Amino acid sequence: MLVFKFGGASVSNYEKIKKVGEILKHFPNQKIMVVISAMGKTTNALEKVAEAFYAGKKEEALELYRTVKLQHLDEAKFLLVTHFNPLMAQLNDFFTEVEWLLHDKPVREYDYYYDQIVCTGELMSTAIVSAYLNEIGLKNEWLDVRDIFRTDDNFRDATIDFNFTQQQVTAQVQPLFDEVDIVITQGFIGCTDENESTTLGREGSDYSAALFANMLNADGLSIWKDVKGVMNADPKQFADAQYISELNYDEVIEMAYYGAQVIHPKTIKPLQNKSIPLYVKCFADASLPGTVIHNNPVKNLPPIIVVKQNQVLLQLHTKDFSFIGEQPMSDLYEMMAKLKIKPNLIQTHAVSLQLCMDDRSDKIEKLALAASQIFDVQVEKGLTLLSIRHYNQTLVEEMTFGKTIELKQQSPETVQVVMK
Repeated sequence: MLVFKFGGASVSNYEKIKKVGEILKHFPNQKIMVVISAMGKTTNALEKVAEAFYAGKKEEALELYRTVKLQHLDEAKFLLVTHFNPLMAQLNDFFTEVEWLLHDKPVREYDYYYDQIVCTGELMSTAIVSAYLNEIGLKNEWLDVRDIFRTDDNFRDATIDFNFTQQQVTAQVQPLFDEVDIVITQGFIGCTDENESTTLGREGSDYSAALFANMLNADGLSIWKDVKGVMNADPKQFADAQYISELNYDEVIEMAYYGAQVIHPKTIKPLQNKSIPLYVKCFADASLPGTVIHNNPVKNLPPIIVVKQNQVLLQLHTKDFSFIGEQPMSDLYEMMAKLKIKPNLIQTHAVSLQLCMDDRSDKIEKLALAASQIFDVQVEKGLTLLSIRHYNQTLVEEMTFGKTIELKQQSPETVQVVMK
């Protein structure tokens, strides 16, 4: 049993969808659970629909949704002949569900409507891919993951009911593989026990795939991306970024913590619990080995570089020059928890501390105002946070040359520098 996950960029148009079919043909007689995101940019487009609807702009919301509908229908027309009419009936069910909602007036919180609207992106993309695969002879079963993934009602960041979902996977998903080799389903979405759609938050599609890998006891999870594998730095920022052939789970979690756009830690946990390897594979060239992520130690890694722009540094100083003890630190963390922000770097001194975090202006202002009840507060914006794992001094000096260093934190494995 294998689990494959294809992101929005991999199904963004009919040519990419054909590529998905080519990749699956390389795995004959394999049982594969395929988890697919919404088509590229669809989630953003549906977010605009939800925003217009909630703002009371019904006609604008309907027009924006019509654009999304037409885009999906156009891609389907390029792909399908014999399976087009059955697909149309399926898509129309999704269209009607949203359009009925858009003709109402919002009476609940925004996040509820966001999930009811945005979830249709995954439903539409998977329906199209499933129909296309059947058209080219790759027999598969389409599955509505909302019948499987039970969640709470924390809309936009729902929590999975693991035990109930495992029961559903065992009872409803595993038997499908007695009939077909390929099952197509959605990432990112689930459903409450009140039959209300939910979404799983950041990196929800990868997380969905990891949950299926865990619950199906898969031999591996492959996430197909537009890179040859995991790189030691963002190739868009560093032309000489190096490809890394293997990593362990701990290293990937460290990379994600420092801001690398790799795999979210919540995706790692279901895999790590059962020692299931994760493969980051190249969508453009399936023959490339990609990167394997596993439980085993990995030595001789190159320096791993993460650069985060648009950082802000909060410098906090006790008002009466008293030592920073447990209570003010506890109060500060409570403030950050309420605002749902976390520091990327924190450094504590006897009577002061410094916090570096992403510059989300509205939240930073609220945090600075709240913290000013306890501390004297200074805010500095327009900074860059450089983090290097497995660093060497030459590289640190090279990357900070000519910069003004505002804050530096160093351990044997990692160095972080806030600079401008």
